[in-house]
Amino acid sequence: MDFSNFTNQSPAHNEFRSDTFTTPTLSMIQSLAKATLGDSVYNEDKTTIELEEKVAKMTGKPAGLFCVSGTLSNQIAMRVNLMQPPYSILCDYRSHVYIDEAAGMATLCQAMPQPIIPKNGIYLTLEDDILPNFIPDDGEIHVAPTKLICLENTNHGMIFPIEEIKKISEFCKKNDVRLHLDGARLWNAHVATGIPLAEYCQYFDSVSLCLSKTLGAPIGTVLVADKKFIQKANHFKKQNGGGIRQSGILTSMAITAIDENLPKLKQTHERAKELGKFCEDNGIILEHPVETNMVFVDLNANKIDPEKFVEIAKKHDVNIYYGRIVFHYQISEESFQKSKKVVLEAIQYAREHPFEGGSIHKY
Repeated sequence: MDFSNFTNQSPAHNEFRSDTFTTPTLSMIQSLAKATLGDSVYNEDKTTIELEEKVAKMTGKPAGLFCVSGTLSNQIAMRVNLMQPPYSILCDYRSHVYIDEAAGMATLCQAMPQPIIPKNGIYLTLEDDILPNFIPDDGEIHVAPTKLICLENTNHGMIFPIEEIKKISEFCKKNDVRLHLDGARLWNAHVATGIPLAEYCQYFDSVSLCLSKTLGAPIGTVLVADKKFIQKANHFKKQNGGGIRQSGILTSMAITAIDENLPKLKQTHERAKELGKFCEDNGIILEHPVETNMVFVDLNANKIDPEKFVEIAKKHDVNIYYGRIVFHYQISEESFQKSKKVVLEAIQYAREHPFEGGSIHKY
């Protein structure tokens, strides 16, 4: 059998659009030889159960549920956390559950979104953002009470401080409000801060952790919560077409990804911070602080034409989605150096040809 596709340089070596572009490694493919072939719809696949129990143990939660995507796990988690409409879900205006899940919050959960712009520009706080926008369930018949708060860690690569998470969690418990974490890149927050996954997750009723973002598994997310919650989530997973038969083929690669790639995330953070400093040294304005594996070039503030930015990237044989530059463990050193050339050439062009067009969705 020819394994060259998995032993040569990854096709994602020059891919900065997202950390979802990583490709399976040889060890992931070799793990398939030991994958079990049980029917996971009937909860009979041992490898899938092993993965679910592994992530549940890492996060300190009683149970886990393997899903094919973060969108699926987030949507069914929100649905389980909610009981009967009308209700509202409060979240950051940049959050994945609000922007990038095809209006599932409204169509699948029947919830009214409450997207909030954080006053500090980085993360939601209890005092400045949640309390002023919280809708209590006090009998007022003209409103939809806030019944769920969704946080995201990391969000745009920025780490949500655990001290603020604790305050929000205490508020939720006192006010009968559920708290969900889109922890697609919680692995990055864990690596950057040294805070155990279980310490983060203890404050949430449910947490979704992606396996294909940043860790490099080809498919999947694990939703963790208590056992009763996961049983109901599995019900909605089936309803939404997420039932998988021989999922051991997928979960065997996911287990390998966790074991082998979690230690590699630190280098992705270091490279992102190096690029962020390179931008600052050359007068390139960033949208946010660089804290993990993402760099956001502020196209509007720098007057950079988004299409020109992409064009320059392609000229240097790297793929960048407008101003968002995402690092993963398969980026080559050559491509990393090219990313510096791209941002430098883009700002030089913008200074000679300032762009006055509108903003563009790049999240």
